[in-house]
Amino acid sequence: MAWVPAESAVEELMPRLLPVEPCDLTEGFDPSVPPRTPQEYLRRVQIEAAQCPDVVVAQIDPKKLKRKQSVNVSLSGCQPAPEGYSPTLQWQQQQVAQFSAVRQSVNKHRSHWKSQQLDSNVTMPKSEDEEGWKKFCLGERLCAEGAIGPATNENPGIDYIQIGFPPLLSIVSRMNQATVTSVLEYLSNWFGERDFTPELDSKDDERVPALNLLICLVSRYFDQRDLADEPS
Repeated sequence: MAWVPAESAVEELMPRLLPVEPCDLTEGFDPSVPPRTPQEYLRRVQIEAAQCPDVVVAQIDPKKLKRKQSVNVSLSGCQPAPEGYSPTLQWQQQQVAQFSAVRQSVNKHRSHWKSQQLDSNVTMPKSEDEEGWKKFCLGERLCAEGAIGPATNENPGIDYIQIGFPPLLSIVSRMNQATVTSVLEYLSNWFGERDFTPELDSKDDERVPALNLLICLVSRYFDQRDLADEPS
C-alpha cells in the first residue's frame, strides 16, 4: 500500500526542514521492528506525526484550580512619601545632572584609578566570596556582632578591616559589572536577613537626603518611574 502525508495549513506555516519522499510500505510492515535504514526511520516519523491530532485538549480537574488561587497584587505603585519628605523636581533634576557628569568622569578616568596602588591592608575578595565581601564592605566587627548602626570614625587611624573599606575609586574601578552586581546582592541579602527597615524620626533626619538621592537616581536616571517622587 502507499501512504502519502496530507498537506495542511501547519505545513505551510512551518515548512519541512528535511523533505522526505512519500513512503511505499509493504503489507508486511511491522512498526514494532526497528528501522533498518535512515529513510525508513524518517518515514516512520511521518506516519507517527500524521496520527497526532491537530488539537489536543488537556483534561484538568476543576477542583484543583480552586486551591491556592488567592494572589494579592498591588497595582497602585509605591506609596507616596509623607508631606515634606519628598524633594522638589528641581532638586531631582540637579542630582540627575550631577550624577551623569560624575559617571562620565569616572568612566573617562577609570584606567587611571585602576592603576593606582592599593594600600597593603586592602585585599579584595573573589567575586563569588560572599562572606569575604560582607566583611570587606561592612567590617569584621559589624558582621560578627550582627548589629546595624552607623559606624563612627573618631580615630583617623582606625582599622578599616574592622569597620569596612569605603567605596574608593581605586577599589571600585577594579570591579567589573558582574562583581558589582554580586556584591550589591550580597549586601542586600545581609540587610534582608536582619529585617533592616530604616525608620525616620522626622523630615529633618540626616538620612532623608541620602535616601532621596538613591530613589531619585534609580527612578529618574535609570528610568524606574514607578519609584519617582511626585514633585513638591
